[in-house]
Amino acid sequence: MPPSGRRGPGGPMGKFLTEEEKSSQPKVTPALLKRIFSYLMPYKLQLALVLGCIVVSSFFTLLPSILTGKILDEGLLKGDLNALVRYILLSLLVTFLANLIGLAESYINTWMAQHITFDMRNQMYRHLQEMSQRFFTDNNQGDIITRMTSDIDGVQSVISNTFSSILSNVVTLVIAMIAMFQKNWILALIGIVIVPLFSIPTRRAGKTRWSLTNESQECNDEINGILNETLSVSGQLLVKLFGKEEQEYSRYESANRRMIGLNIRERMAGRWFFVVLSTFTSIGPMLIYFVGGLLMIRYHASLTVGDITVLVALLGKMYMPVNSLLNIQVDWIRSMALFTRIFDYFDVPVEIQNAPDAIIPSQVEGTIEFSHVGFSYEPSRKILKDVSFTLHAGKSIAIVGPSGSGKSTIINLIPRLYDVEEGSVMFDGIDVRKLDLAFLREQIGIVSQETYLFNGSIRENLLYAKPDASEEEMISALKKANIYDFVEKQEAGLDTLVGNRGLKLSGGEKQRISIARILLKNPSIFIFDEATSALDSISEQKIQEAIDPIIRTHTSILIAHRLSTILAADEILVVQDGRIVERGSHKELVKAGGVYTQLYETQFSKALVEPENEGLSELEQYIWGQQPADEPG
Repeated sequence: MPPSGRRGPGGPMGKFLTEEEKSSQPKVTPALLKRIFSYLMPYKLQLALVLGCIVVSSFFTLLPSILTGKILDEGLLKGDLNALVRYILLSLLVTFLANLIGLAESYINTWMAQHITFDMRNQMYRHLQEMSQRFFTDNNQGDIITRMTSDIDGVQSVISNTFSSILSNVVTLVIAMIAMFQKNWILALIGIVIVPLFSIPTRRAGKTRWSLTNESQECNDEINGILNETLSVSGQLLVKLFGKEEQEYSRYESANRRMIGLNIRERMAGRWFFVVLSTFTSIGPMLIYFVGGLLMIRYHASLTVGDITVLVALLGKMYMPVNSLLNIQVDWIRSMALFTRIFDYFDVPVEIQNAPDAIIPSQVEGTIEFSHVGFSYEPSRKILKDVSFTLHAGKSIAIVGPSGSGKSTIINLIPRLYDVEEGSVMFDGIDVRKLDLAFLREQIGIVSQETYLFNGSIRENLLYAKPDASEEEMISALKKANIYDFVEKQEAGLDTLVGNRGLKLSGGEKQRISIARILLKNPSIFIFDEATSALDSISEQKIQEAIDPIIRTHTSILIAHRLSTILAADEILVVQDGRIVERGSHKELVKAGGVYTQLYETQFSKALVEPENEGLSELEQYIWGQQPADEPG
């Protein structure tokens, strides 16, 4: 299929490559072919059966044409009724057997193609699951899905159609030529010389239709664009407000008129083609009749009427295979391009891998240490520069800083969504790159700003964290996450459907279910990446009530822009331009007058300046100067 997603004219009209396909033709090497056929090797028995079926079916398909000569010579012309009936029945039997074998070949071919694509899909999915987060941020999601679906589906067509078409056409031509030369080599040569000429009008008409089809599609795209723009709610409002109804009508009418003209030309190009084609296909048979008759009448050759009829019939059988093989270059290039696209993904190296001697510690404390860490997504732009800090087990830290300073990157390095480029990240004194990857990620639970829920029920989303969780465990997690009251009120309870990406729930409800899911996982380290961002004050309060007990009892990292969340941490790290520029308590950092003070004055303070914030803690009241300088304990 052309890259545009539109299938060009093919079949008897000829197939042609788009300019994009011509410019990006894959280089076909022995290594590429070997790699392609490596997927066929597990099914070599089925491949041999397909080849055998093609040979036998092709022979049986041509046999009725050969038997036509016997029907004429020994049945009709000699007046032998028994011979006539015998050859007719034999011809019918052979045709039935050819169709039966063709059916078997089609089934085996389809079975083999389906299983090969099954293998490729599984291999691709496993490979993609092993890719680092960098792969999914660098590549377009639509392109990834296309490789998994359309491209691999195309492989099925290549195996079941392209490869089998090549084999079938070649075998048909070889058998037909052998049979023709056995009858009469002179007439056989005439037929073989004529057959390639048959493709001249075919390809000329095909090119014309290809060009017209592309023009029609472009014109159709233009019409669809006009309709989408002017008939949408916003588009219609704009047209009416500016009084452009007549102008838009003229634009549509012009494109529509051009489309009609192209459609007429395209369809007439096809009609003229069939006039030329039908005339051209008559030249070969007429030449064979003429030369055969000349040999019989003038030179008394040993030819019979049946022989000439057989040669004409066999010549007709050669037209389609020759045309298919002349067009096979297009199918071949597109097939190679398809495999090349798939192999490009298979060849992407697995960036994050388990060490050969990966460690699984017997005891877990949950201490995290960053030592002179440097990291960049792109070589030209350093994200983290010499980052060092230690988070002791049972403690919590808040990481704050301007947008783009590297806060989320820091937490992405802990579960090895990416690997550090400089320095090291340690978990209980062991470099995370030496730990078993599955073990490491079991110890870490992340609640992100953009909560992702699978399209299913609340129960199914909770069980994703712990498949064997009991009803009591799920209810307990929901209560701790401050969301059980909501679930209990739903008619379906835990079986309430959340919709695609949790769209049936509010942002706060999704976040709290996400927290309940992490609680079921029961990791050693909790990470909250702006978990209360972009939520209303009521939702924020409920989530904060769920988070606070976790922070007090578990090793936690908080990325936040809300003061209430930051104050709950034991220590605050201030990140700017990929470096930790300040650290300490809230009071210390505010007095320092640095980056944190600026954030405090422009961002954090907004959470507390409103009149409704009367229920402040003693610490918050002191910070805001609402109490005498009597520092709470």
